[in-house]
Amino acid sequence: MISCLSLSSYSFCEKIALKKYRRCEKTGCIKRPQVVSGAKKDGFGLRVFVLSDLHTDYPENMAWVRSLSTKRHDKDVLLVAGDVAEMYDNFILTMSLLKERFEYVFFVPGNHDLWCRWETEDFDSLEKLNKLLDACKQLGVETNPAVIDGLGIIPLFSWYHESFDREDDIVGVRIPSLDMACKDFHACKWPGNLSNRDTSLALYFDSMNEKNQNTVKQIQSTCRQIITFSHFVPRQELCPEKRMLFYPNLPKIIGSDWLEDRIRSIHGVESSSFACHVFGHTHFCWDAVVDGIRYVQAPLAYPRERKRRMNGGETWLPFCIYLDGEFGAKVMPCYWSDYYAINPRTPSNTELAPWVARFYNLI
Repeated sequence: MISCLSLSSYSFCEKIALKKYRRCEKTGCIKRPQVVSGAKKDGFGLRVFVLSDLHTDYPENMAWVRSLSTKRHDKDVLLVAGDVAEMYDNFILTMSLLKERFEYVFFVPGNHDLWCRWETEDFDSLEKLNKLLDACKQLGVETNPAVIDGLGIIPLFSWYHESFDREDDIVGVRIPSLDMACKDFHACKWPGNLSNRDTSLALYFDSMNEKNQNTVKQIQSTCRQIITFSHFVPRQELCPEKRMLFYPNLPKIIGSDWLEDRIRSIHGVESSSFACHVFGHTHFCWDAVVDGIRYVQAPLAYPRERKRRMNGGETWLPFCIYLDGEFGAKVMPCYWSDYYAINPRTPSNTELAPWVARFYNLI
């Protein structure tokens, strides 16, 4: 069970700020600031940082967010690719802290953001989504496409569907069902016409992007460089093969074909060195070019996962994807995308990797 922060975990100033936000939320006194095309300041070019899967219901992760400098990024952009926090109050606090540290913050929701297990109010996951989007407006966090210093930034709403997985399944071992392995099936609450068991959620979330089509077309016509970002995975090649995974059925709950179609409609089918898509969800650090688009994942992830990383991620997160008119060089330690840069992907091979085989022999 996730160890969630209580109000007692907040500092005195954070408690006051949260209470003030609650009052303004009820009275509607907070006005939404406009995100506009900015100019270079103090001789420095625009910097864009990316981060996903903050999971600040874990006290260690909330402490990491608090530890970010309040001065180093005060002219920068941060793209948050979902899974900020399960608890609404933790979401508000996290986004407030990030907005204090970065000039511009963009956000798309992840699955954990829409869990309803511990909320005091009785709402379903779509109602919670609207509540989060309203909170972002009030906090000055952007969820719509915008242009900053000539760079197009396009958040994309998405959800996964099981048919996204087209690779051979692992057989011969007892793999837990999706219902058992994925808490979304129990922690999310959907209206009757939407379900995790078909494509309805993936189609619903993709349709949310239609309202921004005119803005996207304007960005396409005026911006040479565009960054799109989502929480979920647009291509199965951006996840290790099933035989490498402790939960081999993971690809069934990570991605959307409609998301990749939308990315290609924005960047172009062949794309170019000016195209980048940022994603999250699987907690694998990733940096690879596939069919002309650079795909990047820079997850904070769970504390136990971070302990297994080089430097825990503290020295390279958030990751700078764009600096002064150019996409940044690859500097993250990305074990799996580095592996596939030199080894072919062979999804027809369903023999479990030794570390996975040992795991299933123990259960």
